[in-house]
Amino acid sequence: MTQTNAITTRDLKLWYGNFQALLGVSVDIKQGQITSLIGPSGCGKTTLLRCFNRVNERYGNVRTEGEVKILDKNIYEPDVSLAELRKRVGMVFQRPNPLPISVYENVVFGMRIHSPQKLTTSDLDDAVEKALTETGLWADLKDRLDAKATTLQLEQQQKLCIARLLPLKPEVILMDEPCSALDVEGTKAIEELMWSLAGKFTIVIVTHNMAQARRASHECIFMLMGEFVEHSRTEDLFLNPRNPKTAEYIEGRYG
Repeated sequence: MTQTNAITTRDLKLWYGNFQALLGVSVDIKQGQITSLIGPSGCGKTTLLRCFNRVNERYGNVRTEGEVKILDKNIYEPDVSLAELRKRVGMVFQRPNPLPISVYENVVFGMRIHSPQKLTTSDLDDAVEKALTETGLWADLKDRLDAKATTLQLEQQQKLCIARLLPLKPEVILMDEPCSALDVEGTKAIEELMWSLAGKFTIVIVTHNMAQARRASHECIFMLMGEFVEHSRTEDLFLNPRNPKTAEYIEGRYG
């Protein structure tokens, strides 16, 4: 049985001004899996990740060519609503960025913006409990829902940033170095959370940490100098890379 692709790119190119950051990238990312984007700094992996919800366009002087399909819809077509796209494709950044409001209001923030119908208190309460339970926060925070989110521990803040995506029922969750600000225990907690969410969501993570890529993904995509190099099951890529450049990177010869 063929697995559905959540994300498909074809000949994707991107320029920041005159600098070409992506050189015709074509990849297929499977639905319901965790896929890691790996490669040395400046290889284009974060740029590629940001193409999946068009957040690159916030930075100005950006030009994109090619195709990115999210579940068979080209997200670069002119009729695509960016607000609707970013509801379907949520993003978690390197440093936790909870809003400086209560835990409760962080979780329901997106619902208040995107819901077309009037939400009842019961609707909101249920969504908060469900999202915090799914992210492993409910037991610790159920009596602290009025606490300012920015007062939480960093690990809890990052989990909360994930929790606030869930009520919107995204198809894809993008994670850009989500553990870079966390200690070992916090990193472990986020990786365990990713595994618990896999299957319900498609997760794409950028990481510089080879051990993390190996622990916390079904498949890996290796990039170099703005180009796609290799894509395979994580175990295969680390144990039996097909491309010599992949082997050199994994063995620490550069990057």
